[in-house]
Amino acid sequence: MRDRIEKIVALLDEKKGEEIEVFNLEDSDYIAKAVILVNSLGGKHTGALYDNLRVAFRESGESILGADESDDWIVVDLGDILIHIMTPQYRMRYSIEEFLRDLKEGKFQEQEA
Repeated sequence: MRDRIEKIVALLDEKKGEEIEVFNLEDSDYIAKAVILVNSLGGKHTGALYDNLRVAFRESGESILGADESDDWIVVDLGDILIHIMTPQYRMRYSIEEFLRDLKEGKFQEQEA
């Protein structure tokens, strides 16, 4: 999985994605083992980053299980990896990093009696 993540991050960086962060959630109770966050430069760039990922995945045989798209935020589901491509405004508004850090630290686990 590390190689796949490195290739995704390299592509996003090459295509001018900004503030790329990777969260390893293998030890967390979450729907994915890793989450990649990347800022786009704006709405059209959000779509362009996704298009570049689709082409790269098609060429490498990687399957996209699903995607939820808007002009400002696209979530790409690879099964074990989720990729969030979003404008900086959306990233600030939703503070996904904070949620993922708290999840990784176990703040949402049930407390034992």
